[in-house]
Amino acid sequence: MKRDLFIAGRWVEAAAAAVRSPFDGQVVAEVPQAQAAHLEEALSSAEGAREALQAQPTGQRQAILESIAQGISRRSSELISAIIQEAGKPRTLAEGEVARAVQTFRLAASALNAFGGEVVPVDLDARSAGYRCEVRRFPAGVIVGISPFNFPLNLAAHKVAPALAVGAPIILKPPPQAPSAALILAGIALEAGALPGAFSVVPCAAPLAEKMATDPRVRVLSFTGSARVGWHLRSLARGRVVLELGGNAAAVVCADADLDRAAEKIAPAAYAYAGQVCISVQRILVHTSVREAFLERLLARIRQLVVGDPDRRETVVGPLIDDASVERVERWVEAGLRAGGTCALRGARAGRVIDPILLCDVPAGQEVIDQEIFGPVAVVESFGELGEGLRRVNASRYGLQAGLFTRDLNIVRRAHEALEVGGLIVNDSPMFRSDAMPYGGVKDSGLGREGVRYAMEDFTEPRALVVAPP
Repeated sequence: MKRDLFIAGRWVEAAAAAVRSPFDGQVVAEVPQAQAAHLEEALSSAEGAREALQAQPTGQRQAILESIAQGISRRSSELISAIIQEAGKPRTLAEGEVARAVQTFRLAASALNAFGGEVVPVDLDARSAGYRCEVRRFPAGVIVGISPFNFPLNLAAHKVAPALAVGAPIILKPPPQAPSAALILAGIALEAGALPGAFSVVPCAAPLAEKMATDPRVRVLSFTGSARVGWHLRSLARGRVVLELGGNAAAVVCADADLDRAAEKIAPAAYAYAGQVCISVQRILVHTSVREAFLERLLARIRQLVVGDPDRRETVVGPLIDDASVERVERWVEAGLRAGGTCALRGARAGRVIDPILLCDVPAGQEVIDQEIFGPVAVVESFGELGEGLRRVNASRYGLQAGLFTRDLNIVRRAHEALEVGGLIVNDSPMFRSDAMPYGGVKDSGLGREGVRYAMEDFTEPRALVVAPP
């Protein structure tokens, strides 16, 4: 399908690039590539729209957001197909992503019922007696959002919905591997009545995206992607930067855990969508007393996962996004084995589809556990005392989310205080995320939080109004 750029409420033709399926290599779309003039038009239009957007009534913003949610529902089949074809996401997961995007826009509409500011008591002493302080939140200015291939619709929604909610113009740079979902979303927003200048979608080359993201007119950059690129952009950006940069998530299985539940939750969380999720389980830390019993259960669950064509409803593990990812995964696995790790499970490879791989006891310092593999690989290791296990979780450059399986509330409290992560998920995998919750990490996993209401705060500035007594 041939598509156009979307700049400030209108479709613009441009030279297109082919988008290929990561599963079979077939061309599935022709998507335009914005040039410098297109980006300048998007930036100028966004800057020029600020006043009208700020003046837009709250009820009108809510109506637009609800209409976008309805539009996503109406065009769900088209969006699901685009996500499967371009991102290689298994069908049931693509369906779930589209359903979550509907909820994301509805959460933004709902958040406006109680978002806007507060009254702060400042009459705390004789000097300030009678003074009143009201704090309102105003749009920060032009926002640039950069979203990744693995959630081409819902991670775009997590930037677009909060921006439209607060009246901030946003320019979205979608992923080159899977740009169509964002362009379909643009058409839905246009039909819903989004003001011209409120929203643009500009697929473009990385150097142009960097120039746009660091333009002095951009007041907020919201980036989801690799740590290397994210921190580089932060070093150049003029305004506020929100980064969600992934991780190598750990799941801790304690001695008192429900082992069947832990295996049931961890297996798909490690391998679904070929592990191409920022919070996929990569490290599995198991208490020595239950290691063998848990490993037996985990292997049984992994072997039940269906691997192959993402368009088949039963598929859980689809293709990796490109050949470079396949080569990196295999290289890191082989290095981990040469360093002394062992292999508990390793199947076949067919093109970009790799069967689940489970390694054990890979020494520290190996990329397969130290870096974000973003592939269908997990590593099991043992711990004795709880403090040791928690320290091993923290011995990572990343800190996005972690999972903890236990029946002991004291262990939960201790882990919540000790673990350096943005979120601790108890008796489920670290891959759990609600679109309403604050989501983000510490260390190299990022800066700031996604989640609709939390992004709305990042996309606005508080402005105090202090009134002296008569």
